[in-house]
Amino acid sequence: MLEIEMPKAKDKILIVEDEEAIRDMLGYALMKEGYECSEANDVEEARNNLQTSRPNLILLDWMLPGMSGIDYAKRLRMVPDTRDIPIIMLTAKGEESDKVRGLETGADDYITKPFSTKELVARVKAVLRRYESDDISELVEVQGLKLDPATYRVTANDTIIDISPTEFKLLHFFISHPERVYSRSQLLDQVWGENVYVEERTVDVHIRRLRKTLEPFAYDQFIQTVRSVGYRFSAK
Repeated sequence: MLEIEMPKAKDKILIVEDEEAIRDMLGYALMKEGYECSEANDVEEARNNLQTSRPNLILLDWMLPGMSGIDYAKRLRMVPDTRDIPIIMLTAKGEESDKVRGLETGADDYITKPFSTKELVARVKAVLRRYESDDISELVEVQGLKLDPATYRVTANDTIIDISPTEFKLLHFFISHPERVYSRSQLLDQVWGENVYVEERTVDVHIRRLRKTLEPFAYDQFIQTVRSVGYRFSAK
């Protein structure tokens, strides 16, 4: 019997941007690359869109009317149904402190305006590739801290820990490679993937977020800083 290979479904991108010209530019560039796009002018429209269709990635403008993009990103990360959707933040704010703040909300990447559509498409592909190529499969546990890749659930002595997908992958990598020291660039390659548009500073932000998440359970001390070298995971 002849087997017919079904075409891969298009990745869906939700563009949340209040400037119509920018929405049109982004939508045109992404659809040319084969993506399916939907648009929202503000957070309210974005919420309505999410109720009817789940996107594979959200492009989210920082400055939106009503609720800001950065506040909305925080809320998306607090809701189980949306906390694992990749977010790329779009903003005119270019200072390092603003980039760190954007990443600390849970954004996966950060693009400063003005940017080229070529750069935007490359970053979208990189973030989606990072999520799609996730080959984490083995359940791991150390001293009561357990990670279950099948459910993306982390528990501390059977108490569920709320954690973002990026921090989950980072913690899984650490636990799977104990005692060895990794530089920021090595962690970027291993956790984020090679040739991604992410700065090494991003690693520090996520390490800080991961430690804060684990601190109430006294597991934050397992993630150790090795001065001038990088980080290691040690239960000793």
